Amino acid sequence: MQLAASSAIASRLEYLDEVGSTNDVLRARAQHDPEFSVVVTASQTAGRGRLGRVWVAPAGRTLAASVLLKPVIVGAAMPVDSFGWLPLLAGLAMTRAVDSLVTGHDVSLKWPNDVHIDGLKVSGILTEFVPPASVVVGAGLNLELTADELPTPQATSLVLAGATLRGAALFDAALAGYLGALRELYDAFLSSGADATASGLRVAVSERCSTIGQEVRVELSGAADLYGTADGIDATGRLLVVSDRARQAVAAGDVTHLRYE
Repeated sequence: MQLAASSAIASRLEYLDEVGSTNDVLRARAQHDPEFSVVVTASQTAGRGRLGRVWVAPAGRTLAASVLLKPVIVGAAMPVDSFGWLPLLAGLAMTRAVDSLVTGHDVSLKWPNDVHIDGLKVSGILTEFVPPASVVVGAGLNLELTADELPTPQATSLVLAGATLRGAALFDAALAGYLGALRELYDAFLSSGADATASGLRVAVSERCSTIGQEVRVELSGAADLYGTADGIDATGRLLVVSDRARQAVAAGDVTHLRYE
C-alpha cells in the first residue's frame, strides 16, 4: 500500500500486510529504531486492548498503527508523572484525525483513550512502556466496517459516519491525520517541559473529553467500583471523580458513562 502522506510524517514507516500485533513488532525494535517510527497494518490478528482485552477485526476494514516515542526533556528522561498524559495526547490526536474525515458529528474523547463518534466507539489507544525510557503508542481505528461487522452495538466506523474516501485513500488520510496531530501535540508537550497545563494539552483534552460532567462507574483493580460525577482532569492526567465520599483522582480504571447503560 502506498502511504505517501503518512510516510512524509513518520521517521520510518513500515506497512505489513498482516501481523499479530503492531505494538509487539515495534516493542521488539524500540532500542534500535528512531523516534516516531511507525508500524501499520490493515490486518491485525492478535491486537490487544486495555485490561487484556482482545481486539480483532475483518482484514482490510480497519487501521492498526503503533508509534515509537522516546520522550526526553533537555537531555533527561521525561518525569514519571508526565507519562499519564501520553494516552490522552494520542486520543486527542485521533479525535482531530477523525473530525477531519467526518462532518456533522460529535467526535469526542472518552477518558482515557477511546474516541467516539456520537457516543459510539470508533478508535481505541493502548500505550505500553518499554524500558528503559521508550513508549509504544498503539491505535486501532474502524475505517470501513459495515453495521454487520461491528464488534458491539456501541461501535461505529468512519464510513458509517459518512466518510467519503475509500480504500487506500481513506487509510492514508486517516493515518496521516493522526500522525500529524500526534507529532504536533507531542512536540508542544515536550517543548513545555512535559507540562500539560503550560502546553495547552490539559485544556485541549478537557474540551474534547465527553467523560467530564458525566455520571460514571469506574471499575478499580482490587477495590469496589467507584460511582460519581467526573468533574475534571488533574495535572497528571488523572480523572477526578466526585462521589458521596470524596473527590478522588483515578489514574487507571475501566470507565462507563452511566447514560449508556
